[in-house]
Amino acid sequence: MGTAAAGGGCGARRWLPWLGLCFWAAGAAAARGADNSEVLPDSIPSAPGTLPHFIEEPEDAYIIKSYPIALRCKARPAMQIFFKCNGEWVHQNEHVSEESLDESSGLKVREVFINVTRQQVEDFHGPEDYWCQCVAWSHLGTSKSRKASVRIAYLRKNFEQDPQGREVPIEGMIVLHCRPPEGVPAAEVEWLKNEEPIDSEQDENIDTRADHNLIIRQARLSDSGNYTCMAANIVAKRRSLSATVVVYVNGGWSSWTEWSACNVRCGRGWQKRSRTCTNPAPLNGGAFCEGMSVQKITCTALCPVDGSWEVWSEWSVCSPECEHLRIRECTAPPPRNGGKFCEGLSQESENCTDGLCILGIENASDIALYSGLGAAVVAVAVLVIGVTLYRRSHSDYGVDVIDSSALTGGFQTFNFKTVRQGNSLLLNPAMQPDLTVSRTYSGPICLQDPLDKELMTESSLFNPLSDIKVKVQSSFMVSLGVSERAEYHGKNHSGTFPHGNNRGFSTIHPRNKTPYIQNLSSLPTRTELRTTGVFGHLGGRLVMPNTGVSLLIPHGAIPEENSWEIYMSINQGEPSLQSDGSEVLLSPEVTCGPPDMLVTTPFALTIPHCADVSSEHWNIHLKKRTQQGKWEEVMSVEDESTSCYCLLDPFACHVLLDSFGTYALTGEPITDCAVKQLKVAVFGCMSCNSLDYNLRVYCVDNTPCAFQEVVSDERHQGGQLLEEPKLLHFKGNTFSLQISVLDIPPFLWRIKPFTACQEVPFSRVWSSNRQPLHCAFSLERYTPTTTQLSCKICIRQLKGHEQILQVQTSILESERETITFFAQEDSTFPAQTGPKAFKIPYSIRQRICATFDTPNAKGKDWQMLAQKNSINRNLSYFATQSSPSAVILNLWEARHQQDGDLDSLACALEEIGRTHSKLSNITESQLEEADFNYSRQNGL
Repeated sequence: MGTAAAGGGCGARRWLPWLGLCFWAAGAAAARGADNSEVLPDSIPSAPGTLPHFIEEPEDAYIIKSYPIALRCKARPAMQIFFKCNGEWVHQNEHVSEESLDESSGLKVREVFINVTRQQVEDFHGPEDYWCQCVAWSHLGTSKSRKASVRIAYLRKNFEQDPQGREVPIEGMIVLHCRPPEGVPAAEVEWLKNEEPIDSEQDENIDTRADHNLIIRQARLSDSGNYTCMAANIVAKRRSLSATVVVYVNGGWSSWTEWSACNVRCGRGWQKRSRTCTNPAPLNGGAFCEGMSVQKITCTALCPVDGSWEVWSEWSVCSPECEHLRIRECTAPPPRNGGKFCEGLSQESENCTDGLCILGIENASDIALYSGLGAAVVAVAVLVIGVTLYRRSHSDYGVDVIDSSALTGGFQTFNFKTVRQGNSLLLNPAMQPDLTVSRTYSGPICLQDPLDKELMTESSLFNPLSDIKVKVQSSFMVSLGVSERAEYHGKNHSGTFPHGNNRGFSTIHPRNKTPYIQNLSSLPTRTELRTTGVFGHLGGRLVMPNTGVSLLIPHGAIPEENSWEIYMSINQGEPSLQSDGSEVLLSPEVTCGPPDMLVTTPFALTIPHCADVSSEHWNIHLKKRTQQGKWEEVMSVEDESTSCYCLLDPFACHVLLDSFGTYALTGEPITDCAVKQLKVAVFGCMSCNSLDYNLRVYCVDNTPCAFQEVVSDERHQGGQLLEEPKLLHFKGNTFSLQISVLDIPPFLWRIKPFTACQEVPFSRVWSSNRQPLHCAFSLERYTPTTTQLSCKICIRQLKGHEQILQVQTSILESERETITFFAQEDSTFPAQTGPKAFKIPYSIRQRICATFDTPNAKGKDWQMLAQKNSINRNLSYFATQSSPSAVILNLWEARHQQDGDLDSLACALEEIGRTHSKLSNITESQLEEADFNYSRQNGL
């Protein structure tokens, strides 16, 4: 009845006897079928007047994949505990409950579990997450726990932002951003460096707390590496793309070294100091130091003055010892600035009685004795002198060489005749200026080869000799097998050669297999290429074919009514210029003469070089040999000078000079990137053994004359060029050169053991001083029927450039394909005189000079002409010339002797605005007419 009453007291609500509570009907209808529930069994009585207290409340949980999660509640005192999820009661059958007694308080403790599946969470569609709550009952009332949300855990694959690689300077800040993939629960971020975790607590310089970003406050070299962002939650782990961080160091200059000593002992010179990009050295792609590594300043060294004696003083009064004195002082001038003190005695003494001093002579008999001895000595001396003069007058013979057949070959004897006073020249009275003959011959003269005959006829030895005399040291006959000593003396005649006296000239061709001129002791071992030509007022051009060396004599450089035989030669022997320190010889030694010839206008000398031109890597100098055989620096190519001018092109240097002599180019590498150009070529020939074949690989300076020397040697040995030569860029980085033979056909050819690869030290290549460098490889055929050879020659510098020469040839001479040594000749005629030697017609040249030598208010004068022809440096040199435009055009002629690109010159003139017609449009008839009129004006 109490139950019914209680149920009637609920009114519109529904009484749940198993709960002892009233619920709204709607709530009860939704409460998992309360009318089907059973009344809970009797339980341990609770203390009256106590509300349930939750010892453990349900926690937020995440469903991973398809695994259900368990929610639990624990309360005391509690008669019942039920879960309510998303506002609905969970059925009693889904609860798992446990009951116990708290020993300390004696109160009833109840613990309840339920499982929530992935399907339940996915089927719920509400404004908030799926949630569950515990409700506990006691006699006094109910208590509710916190709401625990249940969510499905996941982690997407793609990062919202991957970290990006960075290049930062040392001590700069590095910030790498990372936004992990979306996930529930939110992913935790961890950073890896080179696959190793980063612990920001161990390194105060690193911070990873700011919104998943990695911050390195001051970058260190050790911070370079690959960085990866790792995102992970309870579901999975994800890796970002790796970001490469490079910490670089920009180069810094070291301190300047002390200034070097002045490079000249006397006069005006230069000092230099240097610094290196090592403070710090650039690392990891850091920028190289900006600025110059070498500085130069001019200096003036006080010239040492050697001391010189004053004149002797007067003799002093005769002393009691029968002597008088005189003195002199080293004051005319006194030695200064380290000069030498005077050599010799500062005091002299002599007998002042002509040896008749009677001091110590006691009687007259002693005087008579000494007088007799003196007379005897005088008589003997007179007799000896007389005999000597008599013998010399009867044995002093001189001869004139009158038999010229010695120049035509074979062993010849000399005919001699007595020298006559006032004898005229027997050969040609015209004598090349400043060519002095002073040679000593020992042994028979063997004249065999026409080539060397040409050398003899063009040298100062035989062409022509003005008054050749042979001083016979003993009685002899010049014949085969008789070796005596003779001295040849030739007089040096100065002056000019008359018009029309054009002596024969040519270059010395490579030696062939015919015999050649020998002289065992007198002829110098150094050989040279040489050519000559006679030039007058009209000027001309002297070219050494296939060498890149040429000489341009401008019009008017030689006074009118004068002619000079001008010669030019190239030293092909051991260079006389010995490089100092890191200095390298970059060109041949070129001699032009005669040395005492004076010109009124600078001439242009073109010298080839082998440097890869760059002012950042090379310091190139022009040097000249003095009469004493020493080399002095004329100027640096980058210097400003009014005495001469150097224009450096990629393969040649054009020099404007006022005096003849021997010149050469040297280079001082400033950095390891300085490049020397080498020409590599391979030659081949059969050996004495019919099964052997020799390959010779040459590496020479990239100058035509250096390669021509190799060609000459190979022709003499019967060699054949097997492949077109190629250029190799050899760096000054101290790494050696390797030459190897590759891809030799097996079963047809074999190479001698341990010779397939050869290495040449760096110093041998870098400072070769133009001497040909070659490596030989010996190959052997298995059978005589093998006639074809194919292989590769690899020439490479370690950590540098590499070239491959492909050899494909027949070893039979009849089947061999000929490869030309030179693409074209420099000039058909080594010497060209008059207007035909110049590309610009004389009449056009005169108009250009007249126009540009006159200053213009608009500035379109010779300076603009120089600028349009890429002449932008050392313009002060042209300002000192009487006709700057003429000198600029001379330089243009020297640079364009091969192409003669008049169109480019005309375009330059049109840009300036001084002419509106191209020089290249001038017809042949106009050129001939201009040359004819010019010749008439000059009396030709």
